Amino acid sequence: MLIVDDDALVRAGLSMILGGVPDLRVVGEVADGGEVAAAVASHRPDVVLMDIRMPRMDGLTATELLRRSPSPPEVLVLTTFDADEHVLRALRAGAGGFLLKDTPPAEIVAAVRRVAAGEATLSPTVTRRLIDHVTGPAAGRTGTARRDRAVRLLDGLSAREREVAVAVGRGASNAEISAELFMSVATVKAYVSRLLTKLGLNNRVQVALLVHDAELV
Repeated sequence: MLIVDDDALVRAGLSMILGGVPDLRVVGEVADGGEVAAAVASHRPDVVLMDIRMPRMDGLTATELLRRSPSPPEVLVLTTFDADEHVLRALRAGAGGFLLKDTPPAEIVAAVRRVAAGEATLSPTVTRRLIDHVTGPAAGRTGTARRDRAVRLLDGLSAREREVAVAVGRGASNAEISAELFMSVATVKAYVSRLLTKLGLNNRVQVALLVHDAELV
């Protein structure tokens, strides 16, 4: 994985935490979003830990540019805020989730593993808080337009695909969806992959955001 943060102490701490885990490897560190593309091209990481606030190119712009490139790595956003419109922008751009910088080491390791496996790193509670932050009264016409778009996209799904999408929107894991909808985990994974293709999305976090935009959860 690649660590992107302008704070040398944060980079050192994350490198120490993650570098000591047998199945994880830190392949590089950079201090600004503008250095990400070259580092990814050089090191080919599976996951990028991306800080948001950096002095030259911020992590939001870097994430958007990175996720538009062919076969991009997964992005895990690092932030000091858990209900920030900037975090939501990163998630809409295709980031696989986010971590607070004071997250305990074991949870950081677990989050990196989940993102590398294509799983979301947002709890239902955090997802709800993020959505509330940008879909309240201040969202105005932007929120209405987003809702109309989400409804239109989800209307194109089959009934079963819609059920899986709503479960993803609640933050359910594949195993939880399997138990709830009486299908195998492999079948759930196939449905999630189909949803991403039909909806033109990068990961299940974006599916969850779309479901929340449509006010289905």
